[in-house]
Amino acid sequence: MAHFTDIRALAFDLDGTLVDSAPGLAQAIDHALGDLQLPPPGVARASTWIGNGADVMMTRALTWALGREPQENEQRDARTLFDKYYAETVEAGSTLFPQVKATLAKLADKGLPLAIVTNKPTPFVAPLLASLGIADYFSLIIGGDDVVVKKPHPAAIFLVLGRFGVLPQQLLFVGDSRNDILAAQAAGVPNIGMTFGYNYGEPIASSQPDLTLDSFDELLPALGL
Repeated sequence: MAHFTDIRALAFDLDGTLVDSAPGLAQAIDHALGDLQLPPPGVARASTWIGNGADVMMTRALTWALGREPQENEQRDARTLFDKYYAETVEAGSTLFPQVKATLAKLADKGLPLAIVTNKPTPFVAPLLASLGIADYFSLIIGGDDVVVKKPHPAAIFLVLGRFGVLPQQLLFVGDSRNDILAAQAAGVPNIGMTFGYNYGEPIASSQPDLTLDSFDELLPALGL
């Protein structure tokens, strides 16, 4: 049974929603901290820091490794090192979650405009989508550097509404973290929370999305497709 009946466009978070990027992110964090003679957190711990963009992620990593808040120069050096290593690992360390490509293909076949709204630094987004073979499905990409304020602020979702020319109730936003759900709720758009992503160790249901799904292909019946 369809949960959403007047959807004319969709927007998706990237990390934790479409792409399992934690291995590549964790590897870059490990290398960056290693260069600073700090301990590596590993993928399980690093995955709980994903979702607010690279600056916040590296602040969390440094705070954990140092046992205190990092100073501005420490933050700057760590971010520079992270960008260097992530440029080398972003593609090799990222894979699509199950059923993502087939589901996106079916949505595109229906003529629904699709957008990416991510806090990931913008330069990494398009190459990653291309390497995973899903770039052509998206007519709009909004990365973390394309808005003044990142999710959970709704600015990026408002951009999608304007570019696609749809009303809030006609855009479905799909994400995996509270940042995604809070942004969608603030913009007044219907939203779905995926349970398999990265949400700081919390169940996505605690953010009260309109619907929670355990598998990406469940999106199709939710739309009546």
